[in-house]
Amino acid sequence: MNSTSTRLLFLLSGLCFIALAIALVSQHMFGMRPCAWCVLQRLMLIAVGVGCLFAGVALKLNLNLLGKLLTLLSALLSASGIWAAWHQYSVASLSFSCDQTLADRIMTQSGLESQFPSLFGIYATCMDARVELLGIEYALWGMGLFAVCLLALLYVLFTKPAHHA
Repeated sequence: MNSTSTRLLFLLSGLCFIALAIALVSQHMFGMRPCAWCVLQRLMLIAVGVGCLFAGVALKLNLNLLGKLLTLLSALLSASGIWAAWHQYSVASLSFSCDQTLADRIMTQSGLESQFPSLFGIYATCMDARVELLGIEYALWGMGLFAVCLLALLYVLFTKPAHHA
């Protein structure tokens, strides 16, 4: 087990859930309504956060192969999150409607939007959801977080477990 990798995975999991909490506070306390791409990225944040948490537990239990597989899955989800955030920033937020886009179809067909509307409800068009925090658009904040996760997860993937004598 590499304790640095384990700690890093737990830290990444925490960062994902803190980012999710910030998004929910922004929505429910400050009226920043999310679009389909926003809520798809929330789903990805949850998946990366849970993946990192379970990967960290697996490495802590010396289940190295399982830990590496979960880390790989989290890295792939992080790369997908980068793409989704970039698409939201460069394409979707310039469009009048997100209706029937990939994000809209995933969220509505999965049933998550109707089952958990306070978390995954789509309440704005992508253009209307274009909001800044500290002068930087939320989509870019999300992309940055997914990029940090991806880089850290690649570090974990390519770090050999420490062998104890």
